[in-house]
Amino acid sequence: MTQEQWTAVDDYFTDLLVPPDPVLDVALQTSAAAGLPPHNVSPNQGKLLLLLAQIQGARTILEIGTLGGYSTIWLARALPSDGRLITLEANPKHAEVARANIAHAGLSDIVDLRLGQALSTLPDIAAEGHIFDLIFIDADKPNNPDYLTWALKLSRRGSLIIADNVVRNGAVVDATSNDLNVQGVRCFNEQLASEPRLSATAIQTVGSKGYDGFAIAIVNQK
Repeated sequence: MTQEQWTAVDDYFTDLLVPPDPVLDVALQTSAAAGLPPHNVSPNQGKLLLLLAQIQGARTILEIGTLGGYSTIWLARALPSDGRLITLEANPKHAEVARANIAHAGLSDIVDLRLGQALSTLPDIAAEGHIFDLIFIDADKPNNPDYLTWALKLSRRGSLIIADNVVRNGAVVDATSNDLNVQGVRCFNEQLASEPRLSATAIQTVGSKGYDGFAIAIVNQK
């Protein structure tokens, strides 16, 4: 199996199941033109996030890591008209691009983009009394364990927690890795396993974004 074949299969399913969308295309194009890293989810992964949010019946979503707003748009589209999505972005340039993409998608009334380090912003969100039906973690991996701790504080029984990039091209199995991203993900995965309030699994993915995976957990007690 090769990256070319993985990408071809992704393209096959995207062409079949993810209709062309000029708004999402523009979000990718403006992000690339601004020099943002190509770390956005793939189109079929974005569709997966939308479906999971719809299955969950989410009315409130927290996204940790906005980048150019591509996954934000997918998630926000799953919300009802009175729903709310708070997304956190540390990089001012990324936030500027994301705000424009979110506005172009007509979602500025639903999406609240907050600029700043997530670990500094999350206490404010907690102080405001927010509780989220779905939380998507896709930011700096060394802080994933702290993000999970906050996700539990900001969730309810039945909330869904999703984390991207938990396989790291297979490096997640290397306990001796000096890569802080790998160590952050390993610690996060171990927290999922040991946290009695969560029921979780993880799946490997291959496709246009390479070899990686998602972790998915449900809060089964508070």
